[in-house]
This record gives sequence, structure tokens and C-alpha cells, in this order.
Amino acid sequence: MRDPATIAELVRAVAPRPLNALVSSPAQGLTVARLGEMGVRRISVGSALARVAWGAFMRAAKSIQETGTFDGLAGLAPFAELNQLFDPGRR
Repeated sequence: MRDPATIAELVRAVAPRPLNALVSSPAQGLTVARLGEMGVRRISVGSALARVAWGAFMRAAKSIQETGTFDGLAGLAPFAELNQLFDPGRR
């Protein structure tokens, strides 16, 4: 369900059990705060983060192929930030 009114109705229908929401598109117009206000107890993005990463990969590869430049690599995550993210001892 993507409609906020339907989600809120489902929250009420299953109360006091929790309702989980799967958000996989910004087009849904939902926010973490709005879902919380509606009573959603858990939010999942499913495969969306992986698909965002794959989308960036495909755009960068296409840019290299089509332009012969490496401008498509702009915005990459610095190794220091990745190391902090994946190694809690480095924080």
C-alpha cells in the first residue's frame, strides 16, 4: 500500500500489533516522520539501497564509455568514510 490514508487504516486495523512498511521509491512521497506519525513501527527499504548503488555504477560506467573521461566517478565515497562505516573500531 502506498497511500498514506490506507497505511494509517491498516495500522489501526492491526493494532496493537505492529505494522511494517516497505518503501522502495521516493515517488511514494512518504517520510520516516510521516510513517511514524501514522503508527508504522518498522520501515524497510528492501533492495532499494543496493539498486541505488547499481544505478550509480551503471551511470559511471556508461559515462566512461561514452565520454572517455572519468567524470562519472565524482561523488564517490572516500575510503576513510567506508572504513569507519564498516569497522566500528575506527570510529
